[in-house]
Amino acid sequence: MNRLFFTLLAIGTALSLSAQTRVYQTFKDTWIINTRSTETTQRGHMDIRIGHRFGDFAGELGGWETLFGLENAQDVMIGLDYGIKDNLTVGLNRTKGAGPLRQLVNTSLKWRFMDQMDDGSRPFSAAFVGLWSISTMKSSENPESLSRFDDFAHRMIYNAQVLVARKFSPGFSLQFSAGYTHRNVVPFNEENGTVNVGLASRIQLSKMFGLIFDLSLPLNGIQNPFEEETLTNAKHYAPFGIGLEMETGGHVFQFNLTNSRGLMETDYIPNTTSNWFDGQYRLGFTISRLFKV
Repeated sequence: MNRLFFTLLAIGTALSLSAQTRVYQTFKDTWIINTRSTETTQRGHMDIRIGHRFGDFAGELGGWETLFGLENAQDVMIGLDYGIKDNLTVGLNRTKGAGPLRQLVNTSLKWRFMDQMDDGSRPFSAAFVGLWSISTMKSSENPESLSRFDDFAHRMIYNAQVLVARKFSPGFSLQFSAGYTHRNVVPFNEENGTVNVGLASRIQLSKMFGLIFDLSLPLNGIQNPFEEETLTNAKHYAPFGIGLEMETGGHVFQFNLTNSRGLMETDYIPNTTSNWFDGQYRLGFTISRLFKV
């Protein structure tokens, strides 16, 4: 009788543990478009990434004369992410930069501290992302320029954000985010800190293709899109992107349209002055290749 009891107890425990498994791939990639996803790079794997933002597709600076912006590269990124653990990723990349500070070296850390479970005990996944950008451009001789680096700290921009995502079905995922970006030096009448919230989603179209979109909404300062343009500050807009994602084995290809010129949160959140309705959106792409090291 005791043997039967312990056998049934072991079977019940095994079934209980097997039922509590992590929901697999809330998103197909660690990035959506501008926004990062709650996904992390698997332990012992390296994700080599190349990203590009071209010039305005339409409007005064786009059209056929610039081959719909393909002749005017706004930002370029090459870098890598490495999975220290299955839920902990570190990253290093270089971007051209599209804001006042250019030639950026970006280091990042992503920690997924909660997993969505398929038994409903945890209804969502959550992650923290920290980003540190340093400009390596030559210091300007103009004392009024933002690229006049009297102190090394003036080269730095920081971003921290929390991501919360849920996979509602095999074909639909949704993510909310909240973040803070800090610039050590800012133009006159601008705030050093910018708070933003975000929304992102993925819709599975077929086994290979997915439709993705994301939106970041700054909430304070001149970056708030509801603020009006002034003599000293340009009108800012909410970075919004829509794209098509294609997964082929170890590769993830992404093609998108976005009004963001920059690729990093430290760049596009405080510096997006392009308006979709004026044709100031641009083609972008990302190529990701995963290696086991």
